[in-house]
Amino acid sequence: MDWSAKIISHKGSKRIAVYFEKNADLIARIKLINGSRWSQSLVAWHLPDTDENRERFGLAPHYQSIPSAEGIENIEKFKQWLRSKRYSESTLTTYSEALKSFLIFYREKPIAEITNDDVIVYNNEYILKNNLSASFQNQIVNALKLFFQTIRETKIEIDKIHRPKRSKVLPNVLSKEEVKAIIEALTNVKHKTMLSLIYACGLRRSELLNLTFKDIQSDRKLLFIKQSKGKKDRIVPISDKIIEMLRDYYKQYLPKTWLFEGQRENTKYSDRSLEEVLKKSIRLAGINKPVSLHWLRHSYATHLLESGTDLRYIQELLGHSSSKTTEIYTHVSTKNIQNIKSPFDDL
Repeated sequence: MDWSAKIISHKGSKRIAVYFEKNADLIARIKLINGSRWSQSLVAWHLPDTDENRERFGLAPHYQSIPSAEGIENIEKFKQWLRSKRYSESTLTTYSEALKSFLIFYREKPIAEITNDDVIVYNNEYILKNNLSASFQNQIVNALKLFFQTIRETKIEIDKIHRPKRSKVLPNVLSKEEVKAIIEALTNVKHKTMLSLIYACGLRRSELLNLTFKDIQSDRKLLFIKQSKGKKDRIVPISDKIIEMLRDYYKQYLPKTWLFEGQRENTKYSDRSLEEVLKKSIRLAGINKPVSLHWLRHSYATHLLESGTDLRYIQELLGHSSSKTTEIYTHVSTKNIQNIKSPFDDL
């Protein structure tokens, strides 16, 4: 993928500008980076100048920025292996870049001589020393575990590569009243339907934008979500209220290929445009929170739990592989917490 990056000064702050021809996959990945912004004047995406972002875009100054010849060859082989296992291109890029970072650090050492102690040194001397995030460290672990499965001669014991301790960050959740205000703030039928469907079915952004009308079985009141995260299909119930909303939307817009199309016929509605719809709705609703589209999915899960839906069903509806991922919603559900009486009241 052709792109270039450089450190710039933008509106009085040091930023990293990233230049590339329009590419939906790269745009989606850059949007996931905290603080990323599009600049019309720069005609580029720009993000905070941090060590982690310098590492992402090959601007880290503290060591040579390319692996050894052996490292480069093995990274290419690793990419081919990932493709043969049908990993997505986004995952392939993430893992190969993570592996590249590690092999740059050990560019003077033969891969067959790398040990588990070397992984610990890398964690301490590079990741921790440069204040890189636990999520970045976890990507390194994922990449190394997969990579060393493909290496015949290795001193690495894969099972002993340890992960960083997981941060216990609670998902952001809106009240039902806030969700209603966000949706009702919009008058555009298309915009209102998109946000309603995300909340009503607990969809990820990409899942919404990949839908076609064939995925809706109104007679069975089911929505089919195909090849989502982890290449999994799933079905979720869809209410009469949403079905009626979709019918009204269809009569007005008559989409041809995708359920929600962009301005050009037969093209998907864009990620960026959907984000702008949400920004407009929260502004009109007068909600002073940094709401993201994923908050609607979190709110769907939490509200289901609070209404008495079994956690196992919520896991299926969200498409989580592990029940541990779903269990986090038990920590933000306020149904039982609100009923607890403080001892202060008895003073």
